[in-house]
Amino acid sequence: MPSKRLLRWAAIPIGVATAVALAGCTQAELHGYLPGFEEGAEPTTNHTDMVAGLWVNSWIVLLVVGIITWGLMGWAAIVYRRRKGQVGLPVQLRYNMPIEIFYTIVPLILVIGFFAFTARDQTILETQTEDPDVSIIAIGKQWAWDFQYNGEDEDGSDAVWSMGVQADPAANGDVDQEKLPTLYLPVDKSVKILLQSRDVIHSFWVIDFLYKKDMYIGRDNYWSFTPTREGTYAGKCAELCGEYHSAMLFNVKVVSEAEYEDYLATLKAAGQTGDINDEYDRLQNQPGTGATAEGDE
Repeated sequence: MPSKRLLRWAAIPIGVATAVALAGCTQAELHGYLPGFEEGAEPTTNHTDMVAGLWVNSWIVLLVVGIITWGLMGWAAIVYRRRKGQVGLPVQLRYNMPIEIFYTIVPLILVIGFFAFTARDQTILETQTEDPDVSIIAIGKQWAWDFQYNGEDEDGSDAVWSMGVQADPAANGDVDQEKLPTLYLPVDKSVKILLQSRDVIHSFWVIDFLYKKDMYIGRDNYWSFTPTREGTYAGKCAELCGEYHSAMLFNVKVVSEAEYEDYLATLKAAGQTGDINDEYDRLQNQPGTGATAEGDE
């Protein structure tokens, strides 16, 4: 009994010290140094915090299991080490039923728990918004990106678009950010992106959004989310798609609604309206040209 009271009293300062240590953590530390977080600012999307939480909490559980396992291994190595003067093998035990049940049940519980939390978060991530504020088509191609901003008309006549070209790194390896394909999104507005490919499998990855999704020929994928912090975020293809895969870069600019509408107006003024695929086919059919129009340059 005294030993239990001693343990309880020991747990109090440990708990207080842990709480103080966690309270002093920065946003980056609390979220496992993942991208998408800044001190005193909103996460980049409405899903970013959830994804980071699953990642960090999974590592905490695994670290606890690892510490316990390493501790038991060290304890066994020390307690049951060969003493001076001992010869031969120690007494061999064929089985220990309680221990065998323990190390069978606990991993099973952990696997079921990881699966349950992952399935829960995946269901939320994969639930598509039926009536988004903004509807966009993102098209991957070797080795760049096209973006179409769909309007309210069902026939797509009021849609506007931009076509991008692959990154062209300078001799020092730097990339001209102004020439990269850029996707504009309004902050705090629900977004639904239709993901398509023109050729091979690509993967649409906005690094700070902590999510990526593949793009296939003949199969449409969707991604619904709400950007919650203004800024410019790097994107790239996350699927090896050919010789210039590393140059398949783009930017995402999350801006105010007014700035977003101004950008769409510039595309409309430039005559970049209607279905982007019609323009792409027209360019492809012109001798000596390719679909390299730079809509937002």
